[in-house]
Amino acid sequence: MKKAHVLLVEDDAEISRLTTMYLEAEGYTVTTIDDGALAIDSIVRINPDLVILDLMLPRMNGIEVCKKARDFYTNPILVLTACDDDISEVSLLRQGADDYLVKPLKPHVLVARIEALTRRSMRQQPAVDKVIEIHSQQVFCRGIKLELTNAEFEMLKILVDNEGDIVSREECCQALRGIDYDFSNRSIDMRISGLRKKLGDDQMPYQIITTVRNKGYKLIND
Repeated sequence: MKKAHVLLVEDDAEISRLTTMYLEAEGYTVTTIDDGALAIDSIVRINPDLVILDLMLPRMNGIEVCKKARDFYTNPILVLTACDDDISEVSLLRQGADDYLVKPLKPHVLVARIEALTRRSMRQQPAVDKVIEIHSQQVFCRGIKLELTNAEFEMLKILVDNEGDIVSREECCQALRGIDYDFSNRSIDMRISGLRKKLGDDQMPYQIITTVRNKGYKLIND
């Protein structure tokens, strides 16, 4: 079974090196960064299975990173603190952390906590993970919230509603009627291109929104 991809946000080079070395020896994939201000972008870009987050970071502390990440990130966050007095357990949990460990780290305890958090996270996920999910007019791609125009949302919704089936250009035009006056074939192409870019699927061969020659488009959502 493939082990988790861990994002380690730690500015102490030696702690980062030793932690990475131990986790990789246990079979984990580890990406490291040493700057709090870069953490949010890294979480969005990588969408790791778990984040290990130091509290004391340059430019943006771990609490701020945790609070911002919880606007879109649903996987576990394990916070590292220098001592119990840094912040209370209750405060950490309220800010979005799932667990915390006090330095110096004990490698076997760290791995045990990671295993427990990832098991819990897997149990909470639906049996079949979807690339795209729509909840209350909000669209998520691999757990990341997307910012779509009204026309892009309506276009994507008709593809999601017909997942796995071909949607013709005429049906796409109908979905845009009343949303965008210019619902020509060129307009459809532009909306599909914009959607692909926001879904990270803008390089051929397309993996999410595929083009069926002379017929239309099909959403592959698994």
